[in-house]
Amino acid sequence: MSPASSMPSPSSASSVTARLDRARPYALALFRVAIGLLFLCHGAAKLAGVLGGADGSGGTVPAGTWPYWYAAVIELLGGALVLVGLGTRAAAFVSSGAMAYAYFSAHQPEGLFPMENGGEAAALFCWALFLLVFTGPGALAVDGLFGAGRRAAEREQSTLAA
Repeated sequence: MSPASSMPSPSSASSVTARLDRARPYALALFRVAIGLLFLCHGAAKLAGVLGGADGSGGTVPAGTWPYWYAAVIELLGGALVLVGLGTRAAAFVSSGAMAYAYFSAHQPEGLFPMENGGEAAALFCWALFLLVFTGPGALAVDGLFGAGRRAAEREQSTLAA
């Protein structure tokens, strides 16, 4: 078998690309749900002491303490909104900003890189949520049930079909 015969033909490569393009809104929805759920869990741990709690032993963040309690509320509410796809872009924007603040105020002073300062989760959440600001919620979002969200989803579908 020659190396040229093992390469996909241009038509099969474009067929795969077309299939992937059609699946994009659903892959984005899966990404949104995973990020939202993980973010929500961080807030729930800090506010309710579940999943190990704020300190790993079931503790909670004292109500009203700056910035920890406020960050936990943003994590819980922002995560829930992103998870279901309601006000996704706004919730992701606020949540991304909260994680940027967390990184630069709590982690970055301990070292330049996330591997050094323990800020990997904050950095990853910041960038993943920031991506959702620009991509929107994808398929199967509550946003898609209402006027502007439904029109945006229809516009995306027609763009992919073209």
